[in-house]
Amino acid sequence: MRLSKAAVTLNTSWERAAEFLSTSTDPIDGAITPNIKITDSQYDLLLNEFQSDISQKKRSDQVLEAKRQQHELLNPETTPTDARSSLKEVVIDPKLDKLSQVIEVKEENIQVEEEEIKVEKEEVQVEKEEVQVEEEEVQVEKEEVQVEKEKVQVEKEKVKVEEEVKIEEETKVKVEEETKVKVQKGMVSLKSDDVRPPLGDDNTIVTKKTILEGPKKTGEVIDLSQFKKSKPAKKQKVASSAHIDSSKNRKKRKRIFGDKPKKTVTKQPPTESEVQQKIAETLDKLTSKGKSRSSKIRRSKREERKEKAVEEQIRQDEESTTIKVTEFVTVSEFANMMSASVNDVISSCMQLGIMVTMNQRLDAETLTIVAEEFNFQVEFVSAELEDFIEEEEEEEGSLEFRSPIVTVMGHVDHGKTSLLDHIRKANVIAGEAGGITQHIAAYAVTLGSEQKITFIDTPGHEAFTAMRARGAQVTDVVIIVIAVDDDVMPQTKEAIAHAQAANVPIIFAFNKMDKPGADPDKIKNQLSAMNLLVEDWGGKYQSQEISAKTGLGIDELLEKVLLESEMLNLNANPNKLAKGTILEASLDKGKGYMTTVLVQEGSLKVGDFVLAGRYTGKVKALFNERDQKINNVGPSRPAILLGLNGAPQAGDVFYARKDEKEAKSIAAKRDQLQREQSVRTQKHITLDEIGRRLAIGDFKELNIILKGDVDGSIEALSDSLLKLSTEKIQINVIHKAVGQITESDVLLASASDAIIIGFQVRPSMAARKLAEKEKIDIRLYSIIYDTINSIKDAIEGMHEPDMVEEILGNIEIRNVFKLTKVGVVAGCYVLDGRVVRSAKIRLVRDGIVVHTGNIDTLKRFKEDVKEVQKSYECGLTLKNFNDIKVGDIVEAFEEVEKKSK
Repeated sequence: MRLSKAAVTLNTSWERAAEFLSTSTDPIDGAITPNIKITDSQYDLLLNEFQSDISQKKRSDQVLEAKRQQHELLNPETTPTDARSSLKEVVIDPKLDKLSQVIEVKEENIQVEEEEIKVEKEEVQVEKEEVQVEEEEVQVEKEEVQVEKEKVQVEKEKVKVEEEVKIEEETKVKVEEETKVKVQKGMVSLKSDDVRPPLGDDNTIVTKKTILEGPKKTGEVIDLSQFKKSKPAKKQKVASSAHIDSSKNRKKRKRIFGDKPKKTVTKQPPTESEVQQKIAETLDKLTSKGKSRSSKIRRSKREERKEKAVEEQIRQDEESTTIKVTEFVTVSEFANMMSASVNDVISSCMQLGIMVTMNQRLDAETLTIVAEEFNFQVEFVSAELEDFIEEEEEEEGSLEFRSPIVTVMGHVDHGKTSLLDHIRKANVIAGEAGGITQHIAAYAVTLGSEQKITFIDTPGHEAFTAMRARGAQVTDVVIIVIAVDDDVMPQTKEAIAHAQAANVPIIFAFNKMDKPGADPDKIKNQLSAMNLLVEDWGGKYQSQEISAKTGLGIDELLEKVLLESEMLNLNANPNKLAKGTILEASLDKGKGYMTTVLVQEGSLKVGDFVLAGRYTGKVKALFNERDQKINNVGPSRPAILLGLNGAPQAGDVFYARKDEKEAKSIAAKRDQLQREQSVRTQKHITLDEIGRRLAIGDFKELNIILKGDVDGSIEALSDSLLKLSTEKIQINVIHKAVGQITESDVLLASASDAIIIGFQVRPSMAARKLAEKEKIDIRLYSIIYDTINSIKDAIEGMHEPDMVEEILGNIEIRNVFKLTKVGVVAGCYVLDGRVVRSAKIRLVRDGIVVHTGNIDTLKRFKEDVKEVQKSYECGLTLKNFNDIKVGDIVEAFEEVEKKSK
């Protein structure tokens, strides 16, 4: 058994198993790799050591099996008749007897698990009933609390009634006492005709004592309102006559004399708020004195306008630091909106670990982070469009295994497409111009074990950076192809960076091992310098030595790809609406817009309505990579789609929608937002730019209309051409589109004074005739580096040639002769180089230039000559200059035009 298989069986990693065996009594011989074979005794040692891991896996498998059976009970129509057959299919290798025993034990325990699940359901039901009883008890307690509250309220009312009764009894007693006093007074008072009481023996008056028994209760209630004091009535103003009459009843005023002590009143000091209020009232009285109501209204309006102006200024300051962007903004457009350099934005992205180009679009998170570095805030105006796209929720048990998506990346001419040719048994390179891959392509391959893998081939030229980034974003595993007769090139490093940024597993394939002198250790050493260690050197990255020409090691490479995909546990739901990524888009004259898509979720069928970017359409036909018609495309499958009303941008996400009206409305809003974005990002010329061009003097612009066969190539070519701009020459790609060159392109070129570049496309007959009539230059190319070199040569031709001084020679003056009619003649000796009569000279004396001019005459002996070589003597005179001395040096030079780079 292989070590990796045993590790999977024991639910552990192969590194951990290898580490245990290396310290055990029966160690592994040779280099330890995942594919090394182990003996039965070594497997028994591993089985004893990792028994706990096996039990954990057993328990998890039992839980998964119980869930599966529950799903079978709920959905009997989607369940196969023999559930045990699916379990037995797990045992792929007949040598794995212990694994089969574990599966048999699992089958015996399925019934027990079902009974335990049933008991758990009953316990859950009992718990629900207990919770219900607890809720009823809580309700009873609430009712008891309510009764207690009512009792307290009754007690309060009772106390209130007792107080009222007590007050009434006290009033009653008081009335009885007053009545008793009145009765006693009535008994004492006698009338004149009353009979006198009889006299006693000693002439004393004998009185009859009567004892009062108290008031007699008649049952009548005494009206107590008559005892209540009435409130004094408010004083009202009366007439003067009434005032005179009432003045008689007024009390006399008390006079206060000086000798009486005055009452001293202590005043409290005012508070701070009272002082401020008083000051404000005083200022208001002073400022508003003598002004009418209309002036107050005008003043209040002025204050309101001033407040509004301040608020408007604050709002404008906030908006000046807020950038409104859509999902279609590119790096160059984003830089223009912030008035920043494109290189600064790209460097900021590289600091975040993201490799971007100026035409590449950024996601929302990256835009926000980059904008914060430039002190801006981002507002996404198209965020509401994504809310309309509702994705289906994944149902439990609906996920199925999907085949892995593998992207082949690396430097140009390192053998990526040759490797795929060998796997597919096809020759793709024969169909590519110049023998290099210039398109991103996807292939579905079925291996001998009936396992399927989807391969994505990416170009290796440096211009196709965006394509490689797009390939790394949609993949599950990346194969980096490196030729052993070459080094780790910049495009290889860039591909590794893309894969690491996408957090994708990497497998290194060392190609061209069939060549003599192949040294893979050199490549491994260079990778180790980049902190990338392969497994042979104790790292975590798998590697394989292959030969795409002879097929050496390709089967082992595919086995490692499948091993990596098993570790990823790739699943998808094929029974939902499709969702995926646009890989490429082109225009076919007979069929229309052809879009290469990669389905990632769900299934795409003929007749579905698709939304991709700002384009929509109904799927009319589906083709595989061999142009064979298919009706259904599942997860991890590429296809060519026919039916969209335009060419979406490569990298867009497409959705299959049920509602056609909804998809068209979203596409219309996206189209409108993109037009608004193009208007906002259009860079107008500024006064500073005009000044810069005037300072340069010979500033020129080169306008280009770019047409290509696929969207990815157009994107890469546009990016490369814009990089060729210099300080003196600005390149503008004013229009780029997919399809052949049409009359409208020629008319646009005529109006904007542009040239037309066709990349693997041709102009129509009408467009060619119109171009000849309008004298429009149409350049057609099939290889991307030919296009770039041609434009580079054209830019060099547009530059004004530079005037460069070329030193011819140095001459020493050894004697001076003064002639009557000629002037001063210098006797000279040519030290180096040569001197030409038509050359310009500089007269240097003691290291300082004294005169710059031309030679008048040049002679050897008595003959006039055109040129004097080194180590010869000559005589010369200078035009309009006679101050020549012995020892001066004459430097002869010419001004030559040199082509500017």
